[in-house]
Amino acid sequence: METTVNTTLGLKLPTDPRWVNVAEMKLEDILVDHAYCEQKAASSCISLIITHPDREELVDALTPVVAEEWSHFELVLEQLKKRGLSLGKPRKDEYVIELSKHVRKGGSREQQLVEKLLLNALIEARSCERFKILHEKLDDPELKSFYYQLMVSEAGHYRNFIDLAKLYLPHEFVMKRWVEFLKIEAEIIARLEVRGDRMH
Repeated sequence: METTVNTTLGLKLPTDPRWVNVAEMKLEDILVDHAYCEQKAASSCISLIITHPDREELVDALTPVVAEEWSHFELVLEQLKKRGLSLGKPRKDEYVIELSKHVRKGGSREQQLVEKLLLNALIEARSCERFKILHEKLDDPELKSFYYQLMVSEAGHYRNFIDLAKLYLPHEFVMKRWVEFLKIEAEIIARLEVRGDRMH
């Protein structure tokens, strides 16, 4: 089942099995980090819209994603409040920081846009995989259901970013770069410390 999901999402390396065990012991940290991940996902889409207001198809595709990601942020806040927990301060997302180092600079405006779209696609794919793991492995019935709903909701987001990228550069170029990103992401996942206080 896990292999099938990773293949569907395109990921080359599954999450270390130890992650969910550590994560379960630090649910407060995971929920706080998750809340900020949703906030950043919404902000990233807003940034793309503001930077490319002339690309109508991008604006139309990402506007509902902004609303959905922000609603997920609110849902995570609800889970925190139910447990008597507060949002707390944001933490550095080492995973995204490392991925961002491999975003190519320069090139045409289209190339720069595609780089950002594929970066977002990759983050969404890994997040969806983590939601699936939490749904399957957590003991808390409410959180199991919560993460299942998020997994279903976000499963198609990464494809939306890839499909948008194909509007601006040839299919072959986009998919070649996507494969490169997947390889880079697997290498990053392999060397990052397995931490139970981070969503990524």
